Amino acid sequence: MKRIFASANEFVRESDWKDLAVLKICLLSLGLLAGMRVTEQCRRGVKIAAAAAFVLTYIPLMAKYLGILLGKDQKAG
Repeated sequence: MKRIFASANEFVRESDWKDLAVLKICLLSLGLLAGMRVTEQCRRGVKIAAAAAFVLTYIPLMAKYLGILLGKDQKAG
């Protein structure tokens, strides 16, 4: 498992924002395809889980990005 995480870290280090954007689009389409297979009875639960996963991942990512963005602005100014 450590080797998988190490290789993922190396991939991210060698990638630029375009590579990561393509990766996110790929994962989005996979999620959409999986979502199309969910039965009507389970859709509400899936929507709640997806929204929770989005919020729990988006907030830390944006907090980190804003910290970097504001840090760079302070260094430049």
